Amino acid sequence: MTVQMTEARFEELVSEALDLIPAELARAIDNVVVLVEDRDPEEPGLLGLYHGIALTERDSHYGGSLPDTITIYREALLDVCDSEEQVIEEVAITVIHEVAHYFGIEEERLHQLGWG
Repeated sequence: MTVQMTEARFEELVSEALDLIPAELARAIDNVVVLVEDRDPEEPGLLGLYHGIALTERDSHYGGSLPDTITIYREALLDVCDSEEQVIEEVAITVIHEVAHYFGIEEERLHQLGWG
C-alpha cells in the first residue's frame, strides 16, 4: 500500500536528507538545483535522477552552464514504502545516491557502498 504524505512533508524529508551530507562535501556542491516531482514521465518507477555534468567531468568549458538538476520523485518513492519511517530512509538513500552522481560516483560503486 502506498504511504500517504503531503507534498510539504515530503519536501521537508528531502531537505533533511540534504542536511545529512557532510559539510565539506556540501560546500563543494555548486550549480545544482534539487527538485521534487511526482514521477518521471519516461520511467514512472524511477526514484531519483541526476542530470548534468559530474564534477569529475567538468572542464574550462563548463562556465556559464545551466544548473545541474537532481530530481526526487515523490509518488514513486511513496509507492515503494510501507511506512513513514521507510520513506525517511528511502528519501535519504535516494538523495545521497543522486548527489553521489554529481561527484562522479557510478552506479556500480554506489551499490558496492550500500547506496544503490
